[in-house]
Amino acid sequence: MQTLQTIWQNIENPVLYAVPFFIVFVILEAALLKAAGRREGRSGYSAIDTRTSMSMGIGALLFFGAYKLGVLVAFGVLWTYLAPWHIPTTAWWSWVLLFVLVDFLWYWYHRFSHRVRIAWAAHQAHHSSEYFNLGTALRQKWNPWIEPLFWLPLPLLGFAPWTIFVAFAFNLIYQFFTHTEMVGRLPRPIEFVFNTPSHHRVHHGSDAEYLDRNYGGFLIVWDRMFGTFQGELHTPTYGLTKQVDTYNLLELQYHEYRSIIRDVRAARRWRDKLGHVFGPPGWQPKRADEDVPVRVG
Repeated sequence: MQTLQTIWQNIENPVLYAVPFFIVFVILEAALLKAAGRREGRSGYSAIDTRTSMSMGIGALLFFGAYKLGVLVAFGVLWTYLAPWHIPTTAWWSWVLLFVLVDFLWYWYHRFSHRVRIAWAAHQAHHSSEYFNLGTALRQKWNPWIEPLFWLPLPLLGFAPWTIFVAFAFNLIYQFFTHTEMVGRLPRPIEFVFNTPSHHRVHHGSDAEYLDRNYGGFLIVWDRMFGTFQGELHTPTYGLTKQVDTYNLLELQYHEYRSIIRDVRAARRWRDKLGHVFGPPGWQPKRADEDVPVRVG
């Protein structure tokens, strides 16, 4: 059995090795957009916005380090004592199967993060930029508390814990390159199967027709299968439906938790308190003259 240090290296290497390339691609994209004259509106880069995104990315690496160590230990126990078999890590088919399963579970985790307010409170930090570029991909949350629940089936199915994190890391690396306006629509077979910049631009749009769409990480087929796909109709309006209008890192990361606490305190009935926590973002209690709750954000 591998030592904890060896496993930890296997987990971290893909993303850590990719970080310098992320920075190079951000600089390259910014230079190309500037040369093309795309500096008006929300096309291109903003120095303070990009600096904020990178700071949030650095913070996420630190928070995720402690988090991954704890999850690794828990998954190791499940894999060692509860998995009915151990899937070989040297078989090519096991990696293909794992990559597909990780992406499938990512779809449901990502969808949950948009449709349940307490999970959205963490995930919204990634959507808080009004720009859409490779720098935006680095704008990551500092609160990954819900993710392990969605990866739980994998060690129980027999996948070694370190392989789960490696597969997830490569999934995230792929998603980095979907955060760009420089790539238009790709050939139809690619657009049909894979998550592309066109599909992910839709996901980051705050327009009504783009909300809660295109959750796929590596594959877009999950959205097509489960009714959440939306093709790109026009250039999206990026950001949140209610912009935070700040570059304060703590405010960007935690303001929605404060709003949840405020709404829960103001609610009189327990079902309304629970609705503010577990309902979709923008959920409001049903008024006496209404038949259904109203979503306002």
